[in-house]
Amino acid sequence: MPHFAPVRVRGGRHGLHRLVRHRRRALAAGLAVTAAALVAAGPYPGTGGQDTRRARGHPVAEPVRERHGTRLVTAPVRIADAATVRLLGPGDRVDVVATGDGGAGDASVVARGARVTKVPEPVEGAAEAGALVVVSVPRATAHRLVGAATTSRLAVTLC
Repeated sequence: MPHFAPVRVRGGRHGLHRLVRHRRRALAAGLAVTAAALVAAGPYPGTGGQDTRRARGHPVAEPVRERHGTRLVTAPVRIADAATVRLLGPGDRVDVVATGDGGAGDASVVARGARVTKVPEPVEGAAEAGALVVVSVPRATAHRLVGAATTSRLAVTLC
């Protein structure tokens, strides 16, 4: 076997020192590469059906539990003013307010921050009876909503 001269690599020993000296550049380059990878791997708007209206990064499935393990149930609520219901859409947060039939200003909030899950299409000729909204609330609040609906007129305010 012939004799070869030793192979010398230029700057091998000083490469780490140079990287430490220019760590801001290295950090900026790493962040740029990470951002490019996230954009390339992210969801593309327009590929899904109704999910295109969602903000990017939000989970597709709604969480079943909210705040300290409270289990949510869906409750249909008949709102007295059908025109107000047309302003609502799935995902909106509303306060449900019960007003007495006497109209003497005795209004009380029955549900705070209820999430609207569905707004069914109104039935023809039922505008006088109000409109239906399905909200997601804790079980105890759903019981209060049912009780208030039997004795009072219900209204909503957007949160």
